Amino acid sequence: MKRLLTAALITTLMASSALADTTLKLVEVITSPERTETLKSIVGKFEAENPGTKVEIISLPWGEAFQKFATMVSAGEVPDVMEMPDTWLSLYANNGMLESLEPYLAKWQHTSGLTARALELGRDIDDTAYMLPYGFYLRAMFYNKKLLEEAGVSEPPKTLDEFAEASKKVSALPGKYGYCLRGGPGGLNGWVMFGASMAGDNKFFNEDGTSTFNSEGWVKGLTFLIDLYKNGYAPKDSVNWGFNEIVAGFYSGTCAFLDQDPDALIAIAERMKAEDYGIMTMPKGPDGKTFPTIGFAGWSMFASSANKDLAWKLIGTLEGPEGNIEWNKRTGALPVHTSAEKDPFYASEQFKGWFAELEDKDAVPTVMPTHLEEFAFFKDSLVIKTSQEALLGDITPEDLAGQWADYLTKAQQKFLAKK
Repeated sequence: MKRLLTAALITTLMASSALADTTLKLVEVITSPERTETLKSIVGKFEAENPGTKVEIISLPWGEAFQKFATMVSAGEVPDVMEMPDTWLSLYANNGMLESLEPYLAKWQHTSGLTARALELGRDIDDTAYMLPYGFYLRAMFYNKKLLEEAGVSEPPKTLDEFAEASKKVSALPGKYGYCLRGGPGGLNGWVMFGASMAGDNKFFNEDGTSTFNSEGWVKGLTFLIDLYKNGYAPKDSVNWGFNEIVAGFYSGTCAFLDQDPDALIAIAERMKAEDYGIMTMPKGPDGKTFPTIGFAGWSMFASSANKDLAWKLIGTLEGPEGNIEWNKRTGALPVHTSAEKDPFYASEQFKGWFAELEDKDAVPTVMPTHLEEFAFFKDSLVIKTSQEALLGDITPEDLAGQWADYLTKAQQKFLAKK
């Protein structure tokens, strides 16, 4: 009997040791102190519900995340779960590195409560859910009411021409500028919105796979943004600005306009009175249309994970209604659960600008061509380098459009050849 008890005790200790040794690695890439603290809070609940399992959170600064994560993967340091931006999904899914979430979604109690858009975008690659989006990022335009009044601008600009004129008037004020230009990491959205709005069309490719970036309308849009900078309607150092810099430029009163997703509200609402700023639909082009970008991010599981069931449990905790709404209230993204519509937080005044934009038939949401494996490099490397060269006058807008068109044409035609 003593031997049996001893054997049972050893077995129990071994099992406990095995549980204690279970560590999941989670990588977040769209980082900020607030987001990381929220992530730790939700992960803490997962750890409490799964005794013996620990989650190691690895936070990569967004401006360097693409290169740093690629280096990690090359070194074999692959996580179990990662925050997957829409622009990276094709690269990792098409290389067989991501696990299909379909078997898990088929059994998950909350799948039926997801919005149709969440499942559609999560299945962007091969109609397979290699990622479950946690939220949507729709661009709209913030405007500083006090600065506009001081500059003699009677109402927020509705067109690109009015936007340029308002930016000019604000920039005439000492130490003030019209537009918080994002010339550094993450700047592609601005170029696309102004380009498409000036062109009157958000189509990225012709039927033969050739890019539209070098078409006359798109070149006019790129030129519009370059001229804003060259004319001094954006801060000189904004050529290097990323997310944190443009948001700070707005809430500090340096710039009157900022195009951003709801996530910018986190910092702005803490530092500005609600009555001092507004949020409006992006300015419309000559054809009366505007094309605000809509992006998304979510959670993916890597196929190499040795603990797939636990990894899914972690994703389920992050993506369940409770975790998802808690996360998005701190990240600013629009949630993926239909139940979120009943939450008072999203019925508040600050979200009216985005909902009004969604309802505007002449504001057409634009999804980036994330189906291309090459898109992540394009967005996070090539675009930054070449757009900065154009802003500084080292290349012309036509050169900029031509380089982008050449790169994306090759990528799209390669994609079409595989179909």
